[in-house]
Amino acid sequence: MPIYPLLTRRLKMYDIIIVGAGFAGAVSARKLAEAGKKVLVIEERDHVGGNAFDEVDEHGVLIHTYGPHIFHTKSKEVYDFLGRFTKWLPYHHKVVGNVYGRYIPIPFNLNSIRLVYDKKKAENLIDKLISIYGREAAIPILKLRENEDEEIRELADYVYDNIFVKYTGKQWGVKPNEIDPAVTARVPVILTEKDGYFTDEYQAMPGEGYTELFKKMLDHPNIDIRLQTSAKDCIKLEEGKIFFECTEFDGDVIFTGMTDELFDLCFGALPYRSLRFDFSYHDIDSFQPEAVVNYTVDEDYTRITEFKKMTGQKVEGTTIMKEYSLDYAPDTELLPYYAILNDENKALYEKYANLAKEYKNLHLLGRLAEYKYYNMDAITEKALELCERMV
Repeated sequence: MPIYPLLTRRLKMYDIIIVGAGFAGAVSARKLAEAGKKVLVIEERDHVGGNAFDEVDEHGVLIHTYGPHIFHTKSKEVYDFLGRFTKWLPYHHKVVGNVYGRYIPIPFNLNSIRLVYDKKKAENLIDKLISIYGREAAIPILKLRENEDEEIRELADYVYDNIFVKYTGKQWGVKPNEIDPAVTARVPVILTEKDGYFTDEYQAMPGEGYTELFKKMLDHPNIDIRLQTSAKDCIKLEEGKIFFECTEFDGDVIFTGMTDELFDLCFGALPYRSLRFDFSYHDIDSFQPEAVVNYTVDEDYTRITEFKKMTGQKVEGTTIMKEYSLDYAPDTELLPYYAILNDENKALYEKYANLAKEYKNLHLLGRLAEYKYYNMDAITEKALELCERMV
């Protein structure tokens, strides 16, 4: 007779346990539930949606509590799947950089050139660039720096110094000479007048917000949810077996949290960058020209987001958010946001990934579990693919 007979019977109700109710966990739960699987979702926070969670603040403004989330994808399958749980509101995201008080479109394009240089020099430079590289081309600044033309090299230096290097230093907490040249090489100048930040075919925001999307996605008779439930307190891994609340669970577990913490940091903690947000309400209709303004040369914060410009909400006044980047520290209120991907950290993660392979019914999924960056559409697609294999 098992030590916990009632719990054992209750666990047998479930085919799958999913840790985390963000995109990775919620998409997986819905897909598996629709395939007839009984799913238990446990979530450490007091809400679903992960970092995409949004809520109405005390002034009636819909805000993104954990930073701005803008949906975009090339995948019709992903767009349609998530569209079952929301009415999409078309939204084409634009970003400008505040460069010494002047707003410059990012990515740097032909409009940016015209704002930086006088008319004659700008048009001359544009003609040169198009004749060499072709209209619509995206040229890495490293390639522009190799051009024999002095004015083109000057442009590359301007973009590097005023758009890229200081901003990237703030984001990642590194000095200019510590930035990987491979990262620098990817920063483009785009030979177009289009100011859109993304080029994906499908760009939109959920009409009622992300939280409502998640609530509808998880609303299925085969899904049970337990909020404020930490995996550290209820899941243990021992000798190839998974235990949930002291009882062996022989179903599948999809884990979307921090893999190093799942294994009690046995190889050491994986480094992350974290974020801090300062919200403020302003009794004005508009605070800035676009939803997101990057501060690329000055200020301690990396960017300011004005939410109603991206959500389409009609409301008096406006709430903005200043975003600061800093190192993640375990056992604090800080959350891990971005994996710091260098050779040393990748090798450390591989130790955890190899350890996870000893548990045949354990599936690591998502930014934290896989120690890599995913856009919302990419992790949705990855979750759908995983579930297809599981059923």
